[in-house]
Amino acid sequence: MNFDWTSHYPSTRSPVFARNIVSTSHPLAAQAGLRMLAAGGNAVDAAIAAAACMTLVEPCSNGLGSDAFCILWDGQKLHGLNASGTAPQAWTPDFMHKTYGADAKTPPKRGWGSVTVPGAVAGWMALSERFGKLPFADLMAPAIDIAERGYAVPVVVQGKWALAAALDELNTQPGFRDTFMPRGRAPQVGELFRFPDAARSLRLIAQTKGEAFYRGEIAAAIAVFARATGGAMGEADLAAYQPEWVTPISQAYAGHELHEIPPNGQGIAALIAPGLLKHFDVAALPVDGVASTHLQIEAMKLAFADVYRYVSAPESMQVSVDELLDPAYLKRRAALIDMSRAQDFQAGNPVKGGTIYLTAADESGMMVSFIQSNYMGFGSGLVVPGYGVSLQNRGHGFTLEPGHANVVAPGKRPFHTIIPAFLTKDGQPQMSFGVMGGNMQPQGHVQTLLRMLDYRQQPQAACDAPRWRFNEGLSINVEPHMPPDTIAGLAALGHQIGDIHDSYQDFGAGQFIWRLPEDGAGYVAASDPRRDGAAVGF
Repeated sequence: MNFDWTSHYPSTRSPVFARNIVSTSHPLAAQAGLRMLAAGGNAVDAAIAAAACMTLVEPCSNGLGSDAFCILWDGQKLHGLNASGTAPQAWTPDFMHKTYGADAKTPPKRGWGSVTVPGAVAGWMALSERFGKLPFADLMAPAIDIAERGYAVPVVVQGKWALAAALDELNTQPGFRDTFMPRGRAPQVGELFRFPDAARSLRLIAQTKGEAFYRGEIAAAIAVFARATGGAMGEADLAAYQPEWVTPISQAYAGHELHEIPPNGQGIAALIAPGLLKHFDVAALPVDGVASTHLQIEAMKLAFADVYRYVSAPESMQVSVDELLDPAYLKRRAALIDMSRAQDFQAGNPVKGGTIYLTAADESGMMVSFIQSNYMGFGSGLVVPGYGVSLQNRGHGFTLEPGHANVVAPGKRPFHTIIPAFLTKDGQPQMSFGVMGGNMQPQGHVQTLLRMLDYRQQPQAACDAPRWRFNEGLSINVEPHMPPDTIAGLAALGHQIGDIHDSYQDFGAGQFIWRLPEDGAGYVAASDPRRDGAAVGF
């Protein structure tokens, strides 16, 4: 790709060039990953070490009770890992209605009714065992040090932490105040935050290669906590959990192949949209102009309409991935886009007849795209006392609607929003990337990818550029540095542009590592200025 290396957007960052590189949304995590590379480890070792640190330094986004996904290039081929959690065996629709109300449409947003089995630690274990070089305990060392000694809370994390801590739905959950409001409030910028309970768990995870979390002391503590505070999760639920190795799904666009994790996640939305957009000449439309932005929004709406209707755990989907990505079907759907007006699309019929993202790459050619999350800012709000395990609320992603593909069931994985991405060209790795942030993730994948492939914007410029966000119906949000004429033009087409009222989500935050074409040159990386992070390398 012959990038335009000039930057056309305000930014505090420049692209980073190196042969070994790590990009995360917090500098301490990026440095931890770099330490593993300097010690002879590979990109997988770096990603795991960085992920462990992220559970501490960005607790509003993830924790030891997170879920995770990964796409990695091992030097020869792509691999996908689904480390999202499964529902406890007690979770039937009848149980949910009896526990949380006959009129409930979904499991609750916070508390035990939202917690599926955490998958992130099992994901670390699986990645390390199959692809890592360094001893697993070494990968936990930087995180243990941070948890014990503490760290100064940075600006962006502090803002999201303070907003979340003010919510009664979170600060009344068992364990939340004791853990995340140590002075009776959220920490201030620059204040030291120590997490000794998490250090205890990290040491146990290091000593047992993660087994303590699912079949040992930590698992027992989670189960005891659940029984004492109204949860249905037990030791057997944790002991039965296993992540799944999966084959990534893909979509061709602009001479490249975009790869995503298959359902139960929403990554397929980031494949449907390019499949629609390839029927238009996007590159001929002015970047940041009304027509290009409108076209992308409408394609994303069509993608979400099908994804929200059909995507669930694979075994319960009523249509297949192949049907949703069928070229003839996508061509018919693309024809619905009207360049003169915004529309509220419904699902078609394809049947025939508070997340962190990080990425690492090393000199051997291994590239890792990794994401983990507690969801919605601090997840369920529950924190296991004495162990510092803050639990995700991914169970809220289920529906209680009878007959829906995503209806809750024992041992089932819910619809998931976190999605790592990977780009290849001619069968070779090109970029590991992701954009965190709820339903902003596939939207961020599409927007940044088009900027790089259609408009030749270098990764940091594509990261810095203004973004839009589709919500539902005709409702969208736009960043304030989007050109005023474009904002006015979108409104004239019928897009309803509103303010964001969300304590955690905004326009996402991305990390990008692009492989340079010349042998031995390494990579160029970008880190989103919307977070506290950094891309670092040597």
